[in-house]
Amino acid sequence: MKALINIALLLVVLSRVIEVSAQRKAPNLTLKDIHKRTIKISDFRGKVVLLNFWATWCVPCRTEIPDLVKKQSAYRRRGLRIIGITFPPEKVSEVRKFARKVKINYPIVIGSKETKQAFTTSETLPLTVVIDRDGNVQAIIEGLMYQDEFEQKVTPWLQGKL
Repeated sequence: MKALINIALLLVVLSRVIEVSAQRKAPNLTLKDIHKRTIKISDFRGKVVLLNFWATWCVPCRTEIPDLVKKQSAYRRRGLRIIGITFPPEKVSEVRKFARKVKINYPIVIGSKETKQAFTTSETLPLTVVIDRDGNVQAIIEGLMYQDEFEQKVTPWLQGKL
């Protein structure tokens, strides 16, 4: 009888783990970049993806972007892919001009309130979503992503340790 209870408890725990895992899958969004190309989040499976929600008028966002450009260059070979998502929707011409000026080296897509709400209801900018190689959301970083946060929440996925 005790063995049956243990098996039942194990099944409940396993079903909960599967349920939690399913809730953490990143939504398969299809977005348009500033050059009108289609970008699907699912196309980045096998890579570690940082979705960075930002706006041209957001001072902390503007402060963070040069660091993201450096990280994209430094970690690209290890599988890092950054996707900038403008929020709220801005004029594409203004976003293009800004991207050229600061030499952004990763795709920029035009987001919406719904795009951001697929991950969080937070109004904070910048906001970075960390997606692992299997397409699971592993972290949401509100505000500037500091180096120690990058090392804790992103680097392990790049090393394949987790």
